[in-house]
Amino acid sequence: MAVNDVECCDDIHVHEELVQRVHENMPEEDKLYDLAELFKVFGDSTRIRMLFVLFEAEMCVCDLAQALNMTQSAISHQLKVLKQSKLVSSRREGKQVFYSLADGHVRTIIAQGMEHIEE
Repeated sequence: MAVNDVECCDDIHVHEELVQRVHENMPEEDKLYDLAELFKVFGDSTRIRMLFVLFEAEMCVCDLAQALNMTQSAISHQLKVLKQSKLVSSRREGKQVFYSLADGHVRTIIAQGMEHIEE
């Protein structure tokens, strides 16, 4: 019944129509890879902290460094990763560059993640 504490079916019966539907709706392998890579970016607590700060307000590197008690160099390094993953965007204002969440999707992911862990 259980293999390594994971429950299994008592008898083998494949539900072909269900398996076929899953195959028809399964995204392409490269899309799944990209999705996994995106979630790896969310898998770092420093980047999550930065995203959470940007969830609240647009900030420059100096502000982020102060808010998170980190060096500007460390902030810049993580911002590069977040920007490459299209999770943050930037805008220049004179000599300063301000960062914000790239779009509403990022805000939704963070909000739903918080909601999930608070259940």
